[in-house]
Amino acid sequence: MRRNSRARLGVSLLLVAGALGLGATPSTAAAAPSAIPSPSAYALDAAVERQLGAATAGSYLDAKTGKLVVTVTTDRAEEQARAAGATVRRVARSAAQLDAAMDTLEAEAKITGTSWGVDPRTNRIAVEADSSVSARDMARLEAVAERLGGAVDVQRVPGVFHREVLGGGAIYGGGSRCSAAFNVTKGGARYFVTAGHCTNISANWSASSGGPVVGVREGTSFPTNDYGIVRYTDGSSPAGNVDLYNGSTQDISSAANAVVGQAIKKSGSTTKVTSGTVTAVNVTVNYGDGPVYNMVRTTACSAGGDSGGAHFAGSVALGIHSGSSGCSGTSGSAIHQPVTEALSAYGVTVY
Repeated sequence: MRRNSRARLGVSLLLVAGALGLGATPSTAAAAPSAIPSPSAYALDAAVERQLGAATAGSYLDAKTGKLVVTVTTDRAEEQARAAGATVRRVARSAAQLDAAMDTLEAEAKITGTSWGVDPRTNRIAVEADSSVSARDMARLEAVAERLGGAVDVQRVPGVFHREVLGGGAIYGGGSRCSAAFNVTKGGARYFVTAGHCTNISANWSASSGGPVVGVREGTSFPTNDYGIVRYTDGSSPAGNVDLYNGSTQDISSAANAVVGQAIKKSGSTTKVTSGTVTAVNVTVNYGDGPVYNMVRTTACSAGGDSGGAHFAGSVALGIHSGSSGCSGTSGSAIHQPVTEALSAYGVTVY
């Protein structure tokens, strides 16, 4: 598979999810959030993916049992997965076949306003097309999907994937507002990670509009990825917490890749804390200013202003909020950049 698959500012300002958001719409039908994976389930997911590689078409949490299910296409892979302690399900399409389907979509249907990713529960590529996709482009997308047979499922979603800058508090740079996702450290220095489309805007970041600089950009990556890093330069030693918007915070002590079917929370300065389920991994999102790859799709609600924020489960950091096509009622389509990729790129750790 192609999946690479706490924030406080200064002494007292708690950083929450971002404010340079992407527009809004609900995702396709989603089950109620299931259990949060145990540390052993996260470890098993990572270990099986490393061991099996292309011999697995992905893993997910079973909605009823909460156990990790690993999809396989060969007897050998089934034996290896069972030996590792995983529940196993045989599926028709291999990782190579799913990758080939996504390569075809990339080559023939790379249309602004679309996204696609692997849903191992259905053993298919789940495609979403927002309301900006014209009837002509929709017909082209559906024709490509038709040629790929049952490997691809296409759904229309309302709203539009787009960036939407809002005013208000959080962190400020280049005349725009964003928020930090997680505080991180390297060699005793303190940083925060946020969305790359935020750090593209400015090198200097403040805790208030027009206020003193508290951090300086040290890296940014968007499009293709959507992460960036800012080093604290104001002498502060911020704690490693995420704002829960109820007077309390959630400590973050580790990071992992999200598992399809698991429950997550998103903390954002616009929609505050929302909950959802992971529905697809290895997701490509075709934003108007460029694509991003290896993302994670969830059903959490979000809106313009949430970008850069935290996706997490308990004390485990999962992702940096990138965008969505919005929210309808309690069902959303929040997309996150896996935080493990950003941590690896910058050689930092959560704390």
